[in-house]
Amino acid sequence: MIRELHAFPGGLPLAHYMEWTCGEESLLQPLPARIVLPLQQHIGLPATPIVNMGDKVLKGQKIAAASGYVSVSIHASTSGTVTDIGDHPAPHPAGITARCIVIEPDGEDHWYDIRPVDEYTTVDPRRLQEVIRDCGISGLGGAGFPAHVKINEGVENAVDTLIINGVECEPYITCDDRLIQEKASYVVAGTRMIGHAVQAKHRVIAVESDMPAAYAALARLVGDDIELVQVPARYPAGGEKQLIQVITGKEVPCGGLAIHIGILVQNVATAAAVYRAVTRGEPVVSRYVTVAGAVPRPRNLQVLLGTPVTDCLRTCGYEPQPGERIILGGPMMGQHLRSTDVPITKTSNCILVQQEPEPAVELPCIRCGNCATACPIRLLPQQLYLDTRAGNYDAARQHHLFDCIECGCCSYVCPSHIPLVQYYRHAKSHISAEERRRDGADHARSRFEARNDRLRADASAETQRESAGNTASANSEYVRAAVERTLARRQARDAGPDGETGSHD
Repeated sequence: MIRELHAFPGGLPLAHYMEWTCGEESLLQPLPARIVLPLQQHIGLPATPIVNMGDKVLKGQKIAAASGYVSVSIHASTSGTVTDIGDHPAPHPAGITARCIVIEPDGEDHWYDIRPVDEYTTVDPRRLQEVIRDCGISGLGGAGFPAHVKINEGVENAVDTLIINGVECEPYITCDDRLIQEKASYVVAGTRMIGHAVQAKHRVIAVESDMPAAYAALARLVGDDIELVQVPARYPAGGEKQLIQVITGKEVPCGGLAIHIGILVQNVATAAAVYRAVTRGEPVVSRYVTVAGAVPRPRNLQVLLGTPVTDCLRTCGYEPQPGERIILGGPMMGQHLRSTDVPITKTSNCILVQQEPEPAVELPCIRCGNCATACPIRLLPQQLYLDTRAGNYDAARQHHLFDCIECGCCSYVCPSHIPLVQYYRHAKSHISAEERRRDGADHARSRFEARNDRLRADASAETQRESAGNTASANSEYVRAAVERTLARRQARDAGPDGETGSHD
């Protein structure tokens, strides 16, 4: 039975430029002079270091532990010595630093004592979840959401359909395409393992219609337990909500999650990482990265996490040129890098070199409606722009600001060159910071009030003790006086008329 596909609203037909890199075999990126591993490579809380400076570590050894439920561990991507635990440049549009663990490789690349699990079909699904969590697997498609959290939610809520997302809708990016062509067996086996972990009724692997080699590689391996589908090449078909709508016809409710409608989505690279984790015990220590654009030798590289971006560019023959910009990610949703010293992380899927465009003058909105037509979420980008530009963040939230996936379709079609997504990102950051500040103030207030309650309770207890002590003292005085009066009466009774003690002859 061929699955019926559906359309999603909005979106754009974009030239993909995939032919530059998808046909060439990937290269192993050489070992760098140093490895820089940020503790925050995923959505949620950063990992907590469990090593010290000067420690010798092995490849695959856990060096930072998950610090909460929505967090994942970090593992050494090669063997060597920990030379620093501190702030270093990290991938961020503002060019800020982040806390990192720095390893000086010893060149041996010795593995830690990793262990596979038993045959996965005989293992309790919760055991598979533990393996996925312990191996530090987060979404490798770019979002970076901890995989074990999604899978656990799938166990708690019945999963009807598991979708493995191999749709690369941004131009230039072909790392998943190349991964599928070279490791199709990993993807298929990982799909079955995730399906077993969540007991999914249906399992689907989706690729884009312009990925024929990847489709053929998967078609040779899938069986009746997995559906293989090709979705139309329209940006952003690889977005989670858009892909769900294309494959199932269902829409994720506003403010809701895919699991709320019985669907779980994972990336093909995540599925391959699950296969490695289960069959070999390997944590995530490397990933495929596309290097494309204005470089002499565009290619997909297999890169150890923590490798500087500049090393990857050098492998592809790139030398910095004036008037060029480096983007980490694709041209639509990627971030401009202020320095190429930043490391490759779990969410780094592409390094793109482009000519710096001529600065466009932001003109007033002409209310053409192009942005609303292109929006794949059916939002009102023009209204969101007015709200966020005026600082009316409450109104922006009411217009579903946080449902925006920042795909950039609205900015792309705007004839006034308004950087709409930048306004939305700024507003989201402001709201999130305000919520953190308010939560911190509420937490401090709660602690202050709890302290005051405790002090009042202690004072009340002390008063009660003093009162009890005074009462006991008063009672003691009363008893002593009573005893003295009794003794005095007895002595008076026993005394004679002359006041002497009477005697009997």
